[in-house]
Amino acid sequence: MTSTPGTPGSPRRRFAAPEAHRSNALHPGAWWLWALGLATAASRTTNPLLIGLLVAVAGYVVAARRTSAPWARAYGAFVKIALVVIGIRLVFAVFLGSPIPGTHLLVTLPEVPLPDWAQGVRIGGRVTAEGVVFALYDGVRLAGLLICVGAANALASPARLLKALPGALYEAGVAVVVAMTFAPHLVADVQRLRAARRLRGRPDRGVRGLLQVGLPVLEGALERSVALAAAMDARGFGRTAAVPARVRRTTAALTLGGLMGVCAGAYGLLTADGGTYGLPVLGAGLAAALGGLWLGGRRAVRTRYRPDAWGARAWLVAGSGAAVAALMTAAEAAPLHPGVVPLVAPELPLWPAAAILLGLLPAFVAPVPPPEQAPAPRPSRAAAKEPTS
Repeated sequence: MTSTPGTPGSPRRRFAAPEAHRSNALHPGAWWLWALGLATAASRTTNPLLIGLLVAVAGYVVAARRTSAPWARAYGAFVKIALVVIGIRLVFAVFLGSPIPGTHLLVTLPEVPLPDWAQGVRIGGRVTAEGVVFALYDGVRLAGLLICVGAANALASPARLLKALPGALYEAGVAVVVAMTFAPHLVADVQRLRAARRLRGRPDRGVRGLLQVGLPVLEGALERSVALAAAMDARGFGRTAAVPARVRRTTAALTLGGLMGVCAGAYGLLTADGGTYGLPVLGAGLAAALGGLWLGGRRAVRTRYRPDAWGARAWLVAGSGAAVAALMTAAEAAPLHPGVVPLVAPELPLWPAAAILLGLLPAFVAPVPPPEQAPAPRPSRAAAKEPTS
């Protein structure tokens, strides 16, 4: 007996990603680890071709696996912010100068004379092609970091991520999630009230319209905040268990020391001189911080309802991002940093590009979000008046 393609028993259906539901939804931490891996890879290069490939990989995965939730629309906003960052970096390079010397003069701006104590800083002057290209490469790298973080925001649910946070970070996570959900409701209230005023023929612009719209919005926000606080207090949020003083001091020392170690290790990995000590210091800082978070979680007295499982697909998604970061860190090819003095065209190195393509794995192994169901069409008046046989 043979099975036709497309049936539940066919090989194509067996290896395809299943449709996402509550029991098999991907852990939100896997999406963040994948995105942080891509961001780490973007921080290791200034090649615009490689960063453009990273952005394309992140955009494809977002288009293939994001849901129809409101927070899933954040990717477009991060792309716009990234373009603004590139523009600001270019403006600074043109008007405030660049540390890169150049021989290809583009334009000479009027220079503002500055006092002697401001040596090394200039406003205006010579604008060279080398300085502009260096600023463009730097801005593109920062834009790639922002877009990778935006991909994580568009794919990972904030509420599910809050549920997966350690007990020591739960209170701060509650504040962040409440703030993230408060802003969309505030915008929706403003739009609803302005539309209602327009229908009644009342002004919705200017100082008068702002005052008459702002007061009901603030009143509604205050009522929602009080209701949310009462609901959280009724469910036991904010209650902590008694912990000995020595445990609190140990927790604070481990957490602060671990965070300082993580910062020092990350700085070492991002600089050329700190490659020898960056990874060991980063590992020790992570271990100390995790120990502090584990001890700090003893103060939390909450339980998790239906905790998200970290399955094989989550390991594949997180591992693909880690593989991209590790391979880009290990690659020391010259095309990762195209030359500016003299100006040369950037090249696309083969092996780093192939490593970046590993980031496409979540688009094939992560559960497929259910399709958005369109509302049923309402019958027209003519159809409603037509007699039925």
